[in-house]
Parts: sequence; C-alpha cells; structure tokens
Amino acid sequence: MGREVAMLTALLVILAVILAVFLFLKLYPVFGQMPEKDTFSKHPHHENGKFLNQIKTDMTTDIRSMLPVLKEFLRGNPNRKPKKAVPIQRYAFPAQQTDSKTKVTWFGHSAFLVELDGKRILLDPMFGTAPSPVPWFGNKRYSKELPFEIEELSQIDLVVYSHDHYDHLDYGTIKRIKQKVKQFVVPLGVAGHLKRWGVEPNRIQECNWWDEIKVAGVTLVSTPARHFSGRSLTDRNATLWCSWILSGTHSKIYFSGDSGYGPHFREIGEKYGPFDLTLMECGQYHEKWAAIHMMPEETVKAHIDVKGKMMIPIHWGAFSLSLHDWTEPVERAVKAAEIEGVSICTPQIGETVTLGSRNFPSSKWWRAI
Repeated sequence: MGREVAMLTALLVILAVILAVFLFLKLYPVFGQMPEKDTFSKHPHHENGKFLNQIKTDMTTDIRSMLPVLKEFLRGNPNRKPKKAVPIQRYAFPAQQTDSKTKVTWFGHSAFLVELDGKRILLDPMFGTAPSPVPWFGNKRYSKELPFEIEELSQIDLVVYSHDHYDHLDYGTIKRIKQKVKQFVVPLGVAGHLKRWGVEPNRIQECNWWDEIKVAGVTLVSTPARHFSGRSLTDRNATLWCSWILSGTHSKIYFSGDSGYGPHFREIGEKYGPFDLTLMECGQYHEKWAAIHMMPEETVKAHIDVKGKMMIPIHWGAFSLSLHDWTEPVERAVKAAEIEGVSICTPQIGETVTLGSRNFPSSKWWRAI
C-alpha cells in the first residue's frame, strides 16, 4: 500500500510539473506569440511550419557535438567578460534633427539609433539588463547602464527588428518604448509578439525577404540573412529573420542583423550596393555554430561582398553569449580590416558617428579596460 501511495504521489508531482511548465510557456508574456498554423505555408523558404535559410545551415546541436562546448563553458574563461563596467558616452536625444547629415549612434550589441533624412530610427533596440526570458538569470550588460534614460527617449519614427531572439527583441524594452514609437517594421511572423505586448496592429508592418517598402519617408528593403529564430521550446524558426537596407536622400546603410557567412551578401551587394555604411555582426561566434554567426574575418569579407565603404562591427561590447574573450571580436575585425584595406569605425557605446565626416571614431578604447 505504501509503495502504491508513493508511486501515485510521484505521478501527481510529475503531472503538476508538466502542467506548470505548460502554463508557464503558454501564459508568460515574454515568450510572445507564435504565428497561426499554415500562415506562411506558401512561402518559398517555409516547410513543415518552419522557415528555412537559402542554403543548408547546420547548427550541430546534437549531444556529441555540443559536449566539447559544454566542457568549455564549465572550464570558464576569465576574459569572457570585462573586469569592470565598460565606459559609455552619455547621449542626449535632441528635440529634432538639426541638419541633413546622417548620424548613427551605437548603444551596444546590435542596438542603434539612425538619424536619416530628419527621421529617428531604432535598430534592434535591446535596452534590457540581460538577454534572457528571465533577466535576473541572464548574462548582465557590461556597461551596467545605458547611455540615456529610457524616459528621456524622444519620439521615434520607426523601430526595425532583424529577428526575435532575446538579445535583439526585448519584452521589457517594448513595454517601455511602445508609446513613443510611430511605426514598427519586422520580419514575417514577429508581429504576433508585438501585438501580445500591446502594440496596435496598424503600427506594425511585416516583411518578407526582398520586400521594398517606404515608411516614415525612408525606403527599407528586407534582405536575407543566414540564421534562425525562436523564443521558447516550441517555436524554433516559426518566424523569419533578415537583414535590412535603409536608404535616404544622401545615405544608404546596410544592417546585417545576425548571420552566418553566405552567398546572400554578394547577392545583396550586386542588387543594392554600394553602401555608405555597414553595421556588421562580428561577435558571439564559435566554430560549432559558424553557420549562423560569422567569424570576424568573415564579417570583413561580407562587408566587401555587399560593397560597403565603411564598417562598424556590432553584436559585441554588451553581453557574453559565447566563449571567446569579450574583446576578441573587435580585435580580429580590426586586424582583418587593416589587411583588406577596409575602413572600420569603432565608436564607444553612446558615441555618434556622422556619415561623410572626415574624422570617425577609430580608437581602441576597449584596451584600456
């Protein structure tokens, strides 16, 4: 009798845990909202409810392949994070753009403010403390604070997202900035997340690869990337991922989003290049997932492929999501750029770069930390 009671109790506990996990995944708003079934069944790169990359993209997530990576994580790396808070430059949002020059301001990782033709555009604005569904358990932001207070944020004409991963699309950020944003532009399927978080559908526009749209007076093109998507255990590749082209009267910018190296860069360069500036992913890589995150040398190669004139390396300087030294991405990118004769710009977090200026930030500020 005692054994039967114990077994029944164990079974009830297991069922309770399963129910709790199910309810957590279903009700916790941070996970967002998956697209309805068959919404994108006619998409040329969509199969069995999942989006696909243009070319075969293996992520080697099987146990045998990931065991060495797990051992690396357990060993740790003392240089994976900076020893002290990364310095920032304070940024004050002006009441309005005072001149016609295009300006970009880096806020760490892949977050940027682009001032283009008098419009304010945020790219992948992740302003949270950690890229995690439960932020108090995630890897904390190096700088400890942002270059500005979100309450100081001026009216934003447009917010553009590359995909729905936590280090790019942040629930807390959306909740705090949504009333200041006129329009959101996102890849296919990502609108569901924003709608669940209180953004009205008429302020969201979804794009497929190669869609060309005009929003807030700015021309945008959604271009391919080589990556993946998902925010929970059940929505892997349910939404699309992309890179973006922003075209104004005098400037054209390419934003890579997250991507492994591939032929899409050359295709984009042939169709839309050259670019005055490229914002190119160069961090959080590993040989085991090189298909979805470029190595820094590939970053420079991709910049050349898209016919960029000047490059800012991104996806570093804010969070540790891989195992390399925190400064390794930018060091390798700078070295590769020098070898290839590429103009590379390395602003501090919060520092504004003015396109067309004879002088642009190129100091190796991270070496002083």
